[in-house]
Amino acid sequence: MFNSAEEFLGGYRVQVATLPEFPQIGEKSQILFRVGDSEFNEVDQFTMGVRFFYNDQQIDAINPELHKGGHYETDYVWKNSGNHIVKVDLYDMDGSPEILTYTFNMGTQNPFGYIFIMAITFGAITLGVVIAYIYIPKKIRLKSKL
Repeated sequence: MFNSAEEFLGGYRVQVATLPEFPQIGEKSQILFRVGDSEFNEVDQFTMGVRFFYNDQQIDAINPELHKGGHYETDYVWKNSGNHIVKVDLYDMDGSPEILTYTFNMGTQNPFGYIFIMAITFGAITLGVVIAYIYIPKKIRLKSKL
């Protein structure tokens, strides 16, 4: 997935992902968080806050909250097109007296991004058709000669 990542720090692993994979500006999307230990087991509970940065300026934050289980999902509306830095802060984790800060790059896309994706897809399909047009007749001729 494009907007998914994980980072290990202080004996814990944090994973993030967006749904949809390419969030649209001004539309509600979901950010999914998963917190686990170094053995890939989900933690029972965690206290987490999230900060959003754009062009090195903090533009939004989610205050620290206690979450039961290893998952947390939240709805979010992205306001700016382009790359965002999302900092996930874990508080009071066992074995770590300090705040653990995980940093992720998250991208958003304006509607023109779909045009770019469709152009790449169309180009790949066209290349496949051209290659098939060149090589399939050769294989048919070889089989007919045998």
